[in-house]
Amino acid sequence: MAELGQKPFPPGRYRLIVVGSGPGGLQLSYSLTRLGIDHAVLSDDPAPGGMFRRWPVFQRMLSWTKPFAGVEHHERAYERYDWNSLLADDQVNRAVMPALMDGTSYFPSRPEMQKGLETFAQRTGIRVRFGCRWESTKEIPSPAVGGGQGGGRDFVLATSEGEYRAPVVVFAVGVAHPYRPPIPGLESVPHYGDFRPVETYKDRRVFIVGKQNSGFEIATGLLPWARQLVLASPSPAKLSVITHTLVGVRARYVQPYEDAALAGGVVILDTTIEEVIRDGAGYRVRTRNAAGRELTVPVDDVIAATGFVTPLRDLPALGVATFGQSRLPAQTPYWESATVPGIFFAGTITQGAAGLKKHGIPSNSGAVQGYRYNARVLARHLAETKFGVPAMRERIDAAALVPYLLEQVSHGPELWHQRGYLARVINLDRETGITNEGVLPLQSFLDSGRSDAVAVSLESNGQGNPYPVVYVRKEGSIAEHAMAPDPLLDFSGAEYREELRSLLEPVLSGAASPA
Repeated sequence: MAELGQKPFPPGRYRLIVVGSGPGGLQLSYSLTRLGIDHAVLSDDPAPGGMFRRWPVFQRMLSWTKPFAGVEHHERAYERYDWNSLLADDQVNRAVMPALMDGTSYFPSRPEMQKGLETFAQRTGIRVRFGCRWESTKEIPSPAVGGGQGGGRDFVLATSEGEYRAPVVVFAVGVAHPYRPPIPGLESVPHYGDFRPVETYKDRRVFIVGKQNSGFEIATGLLPWARQLVLASPSPAKLSVITHTLVGVRARYVQPYEDAALAGGVVILDTTIEEVIRDGAGYRVRTRNAAGRELTVPVDDVIAATGFVTPLRDLPALGVATFGQSRLPAQTPYWESATVPGIFFAGTITQGAAGLKKHGIPSNSGAVQGYRYNARVLARHLAETKFGVPAMRERIDAAALVPYLLEQVSHGPELWHQRGYLARVINLDRETGITNEGVLPLQSFLDSGRSDAVAVSLESNGQGNPYPVVYVRKEGSIAEHAMAPDPLLDFSGAEYREELRSLLEPVLSGAASPA
């Protein structure tokens, strides 16, 4: 009992509970604390870091931290080049990652990433009850807020250390439970997370089921070892350098693709996997392509790089709707369950809020550089809507608005990392003047509100450089204006100033100047 007494957040009732201590949970906890919102953080892990305590299997991140970017590390604009540090309001705790990297790569190693998350948590004083496993959930009337018919509700979390209750719960538990499609025989082969030491694949023919990043990561790591690699799945592989987004196999893992095109040490098949058959010390993999042709491939090893699902435990039974192979929860633009109010999500799960998906391009919410901003926006949303803590809204002079908005689309890291999902919103009111509403989900801006306002976002069409988009709301109607891309990604020039000034003139003429 003495050990339990030394841990923070003993079982009981809290205003808000966060489940998970990966980057999403840590960022949310930090942001809630800065807003003065009391909350408890529970985690099954022994220390901060989440999935980065184990993966990626080849120990090198896909996301970069660029040490030299022409911007001081403590400046907000540096976040555009540092995809791995969590966000801090105070300068001393910004950009933790660069100082922890050994300089051999601008992709941090997995241990460096883990150390960065641990360092951020320690420096900022984030408290977590570690070793506390969430096991089940139920919803009951809350006597604290009226309970009963039409009254308040509490969620009750049964954990390995007792029962916790709160009217608001945020789950930041990752998308980390291995998924295996119902292919006969696939259940008996190792999954991505069960990968053996690379030397055990020496001079062997290896069949990799899956052509997403995890499959190509394994193939890249095995290039020096395996005799031949076969990667197979029904859909053709997409490459991020072709889509101009994070959709597709990232450039770091393209070497197997080149080998397949030029050398033959790698074979890439667009085919279904019909069956995996054990054959002595090896396997036979039976495949079928779109034309119906069957091909059986004899191999020494099979690895299932078939993705992961969200470990929601009994939340679907509680009414949380999910979709897709990864069983992501359906969410509002503010990452609340679309079917069970009061349950929210943080971290990589927030990719379940699809946003507008203009040109078919999703948000970057599946990666740290994207969902760290979601967590900050969510903390403010919870503070305002659940706890009555209003956000500070600064006034802006009309003459300063155009250069300010162009600076945001040129250098604002939230807009760069969450293209087409987050937007900088400015309210234009005849009585109160021009106010900065902050960074908000673009979809929420478009779906609600009638006051005159403007929102700017950075967007991509998958064919070239990103470009600014201006949304002007006047008398309840919204007009969308896409501006031209710039080859040097700088939108502060005279032609942009003139165009934006022209777009804003109809609404600015009706907005009061600040006193």
